[in-house]
Amino acid sequence: MKTNENTASMKRHMGMKAASRISNTIIHIILVIISVIWLIPFVCIVIQSFRVYPTTMSRYLLNHPDIAFRWGFDNYVNLWKSDFPRWYLNTFIIALVVAVVQTIIVLCMSYTLSRFRFKLRKPMMQFMLILGMFPGMLSMIILYQVLKDIGLAGANAIPGLILVYVASSGMGYYVSKGFFDTIPKSLDEAARVDGATRSQVLFKIILPLAKPIVIYTVLTAFMGPWGDFVFAKYVSGVTPSAYNVAVGLQSWLATDTMTNNYYTMFCAGGVVVAIPVVILFMCLQRYYVEGVTGGAVKG
Repeated sequence: MKTNENTASMKRHMGMKAASRISNTIIHIILVIISVIWLIPFVCIVIQSFRVYPTTMSRYLLNHPDIAFRWGFDNYVNLWKSDFPRWYLNTFIIALVVAVVQTIIVLCMSYTLSRFRFKLRKPMMQFMLILGMFPGMLSMIILYQVLKDIGLAGANAIPGLILVYVASSGMGYYVSKGFFDTIPKSLDEAARVDGATRSQVLFKIILPLAKPIVIYTVLTAFMGPWGDFVFAKYVSGVTPSAYNVAVGLQSWLATDTMTNNYYTMFCAGGVVVAIPVVILFMCLQRYYVEGVTGGAVKG
């Protein structure tokens, strides 16, 4: 009787194992299919960026018997002879300044709300949470008018964009505050007993322990202006010297410019813009994930 029970238990275990293996296989197949679909546009852009002739938009990805395609690095060479380096530099300056200033503001705000208890603390947090629910598009017209009145639109769009990007940085405290809440307050108290100031506690004790959330904040602050198009287009107007890469590359897709063989240069520009972002995420992916998961707690 006992032998029959053991045999039945083994069969159930083997059946569960087989079912688990089949379900895992199906899940992996679905994930591979989704990944292929997701990567197809990027692969097409990379292939098109190496196409030399014809340089207008083509319905054929690799080759066609009636069209003589040539492959080379001409688009990448011509890219740096155009206005692209200026657009790239504008975008890098904006993203770098915003990443530094916004990270400092967010971390200071998050540390303050996590460690200090003062009047109107919760109402202020709730007010910022509700205010953040409104889309930024609602304020775009008035922001442009304000920037125009103080001379930070058009040719001077770069400092204007930086000002707008960092103006509401403190409202992005949610994830960072959640991460700071997971760090024991006893560390702060011990450091204060030893004579450390609040700033010393933050910069010498808390931030070294909060490396994942610092990297997460820097990456998110850098990526915002790096890929922004709508507001950057609105503020820069028709001044090419003030364009960022998104606005500049989009201008090449206009009807009057795409017929002038700018399409493949647009693809090459898209590849060049994506390279630094991909490298950053590949190198800092572990810290990025730790920052997201570590800060996703109720504070």
